[in-house]
Amino acid sequence: MTLTFGDRPVEAVLFDLDDVLVPFHTVRAWQWAWRPQGPLLGERRVAAALRSRLRAWDRRRWQGLTGQAPPADLAALYEHLTATLHAIAGHPLPAEESQAVVRRFLHPAGEIERYSDAAGALEMLRARDVRVGILTHLPPETARWLLHRAGIPEELLLGTGEPSGPVVPEAKAFRAAVERLGAAASRSVFVGDLLWSDVRAAHRAGLLGILLDRHDAWPHVLTDRTAALGSLEATLLAGPKTAEEKEGPAPA
Repeated sequence: MTLTFGDRPVEAVLFDLDDVLVPFHTVRAWQWAWRPQGPLLGERRVAAALRSRLRAWDRRRWQGLTGQAPPADLAALYEHLTATLHAIAGHPLPAEESQAVVRRFLHPAGEIERYSDAAGALEMLRARDVRVGILTHLPPETARWLLHRAGIPEELLLGTGEPSGPVVPEAKAFRAAVERLGAAASRSVFVGDLLWSDVRAAHRAGLLGILLDRHDAWPHVLTDRTAALGSLEATLLAGPKTAEEKEGPAPA
């Protein structure tokens, strides 16, 4: 049976990688990168810091997309991760220590955390003959490692933070991905965890968008939002809702 978004056929679904298909900004990951020998980080405090910094990163990427700031490239990502580390620590750390921690964070060792619903969502789409791809702003070596450790086929990776090509949230990156899949942008869906620089950016590129809000970070967004990938099929079939959105104005 054909998968639809409301009454519109869905030819392809693109996923963001970090915090969508694979856990990334987690207390455990930052614990390993900064304090692998302890003491244990305060889970509630770190989780609050992560939520705040991800909203700031969403704003920074949107500003780069709309010309209010330079594009959010890999250098901007490293700045974001350094600021996240300092927020977790509660104070700035020496530059050498910060750089070492961020490098470890981007190159974790051993087993990684997994989402129990990711494999099922990918299988559901394959069963519906929907083409699938993955886009990320992460460095290519980080993205490939995460996919490998999570058991997700690397060939699904259609774009990374590699500066030689367009990088999400640029419209060219979304459009290049759907072209590689042989799908129409208007019949393609992007699933991301950031409202503006994932979902709204996909809309600007002509795609449909679904907000994956695992931690209820966007409680005022009323449309095209799901709390888990296990609900993705139902969210798509329900189609765009007509309820007024209340996410507020675009970040300045």
